[in-house]
Amino acid sequence: MVASVLAVATPGSSAPPALKQKQAQARRILDQVNALDIQLGRIGEQLNGAKYELDQVRSEERRTAVALKSARAQYRVAQQRVAKRLVTLYDSTPPTAADAIFGAASLSDILDRLQLVSAADALDRQLVTNVQARRDALLAHETALTAERQRRDAAVAAISAHQHTIAAELSQRRTLLSSIQGEVRKLQAEERARQARLAAEARARLIAEAKARAKAAAAAEAAALRAAQAKQSATVHSTTTASSTTTAPDPAPPPPTTTTDGTTTTGPAATTPTATAGTTTTQAEPPPPPPSATGHPEAATIALRYLGIPYVFGGATPDGFDCSGLVMYVFAQLGVSLPHYAAAQYQYGVAVPRSDLQPGDLVFFDGLNHVGIYIGGNSFVHAPHTGDVVKISTITGWYDSTYVGARRI
Repeated sequence: MVASVLAVATPGSSAPPALKQKQAQARRILDQVNALDIQLGRIGEQLNGAKYELDQVRSEERRTAVALKSARAQYRVAQQRVAKRLVTLYDSTPPTAADAIFGAASLSDILDRLQLVSAADALDRQLVTNVQARRDALLAHETALTAERQRRDAAVAAISAHQHTIAAELSQRRTLLSSIQGEVRKLQAEERARQARLAAEARARLIAEAKARAKAAAAAEAAALRAAQAKQSATVHSTTTASSTTTAPDPAPPPPTTTTDGTTTTGPAATTPTATAGTTTTQAEPPPPPPSATGHPEAATIALRYLGIPYVFGGATPDGFDCSGLVMYVFAQLGVSLPHYAAAQYQYGVAVPRSDLQPGDLVFFDGLNHVGIYIGGNSFVHAPHTGDVVKISTITGWYDSTYVGARRI
């Protein structure tokens, strides 16, 4: 942005001192705006992170509430069992060891009665232990629930703090921009023209790449079909040749000859070797494998539909996007669910070297505070920062210096 303003606002060295002073002021303000844009982008992703953590806390709170409800139900059951036992003990005096001895008819009867007394005492102790265990479990769940609520309150407080910071920063940005509206309007017109050109180039490139992928897939399919047909033809030819191969018949014996002694002899039977026809076939080379369908290159084409949509903090709809909201919305249309948080999106898919980037890969910048969708040609679609719109940028300059990595979903 600063470079563009300098190109527009610096007509030459012959500019009057007042104009040069105005240009210097514009440069300072634009430097501040650029720094503020980066800061606001980071705050936006921190806000998404706070919301993401809040969702995690709420999920844990729901699970804790379910466990707490179950513990309370078990506690009520234990209380009822103890109450029944207490009523029974109150209505009938429990037997003592002396009762077991004096009321017994034999030594075996004494032992049986003592065992019953011991079992009754053990049952009472077990009931009390169960109640205490349920009570302890209930208290533990209550403690856990309190901790979860405290974490949730802290997350909400963090989001509120971010919102106040964002409001103050936005007010400052509006004040700065109001002082250079003329330069901003020129830059916006130039940027719209540049984005239209980049979008046309990107669409043409993506269409060409899609056609190339389709052509490669069709060629691979045709090669596989030809190989299958050649194999089938070779099999049929081999079977036909084997069935038509026969052994030649022996030649007729030579005519009899008469010797000098008048006896008739026949010549030795000539043998004809059996000729067997053989068939030799050449194994066809296996067809090349079809191109792998990894990644989602169509995500690049979908992302181009939203060029010009304004940046909105926490936005994830065509009414407005932030960087991770745009990625989440595009991939949702492909049946892929991603969180609304760039750092969490970086945990999905597989890592991709920068030299192997293909359309549809996710590219991350600025310590995972920013994300975009690669569209080829060292370019990507993203929602940059407040005051801007979904646009195409190249991985150069600041994006090159803050590049973190890429993931293929």
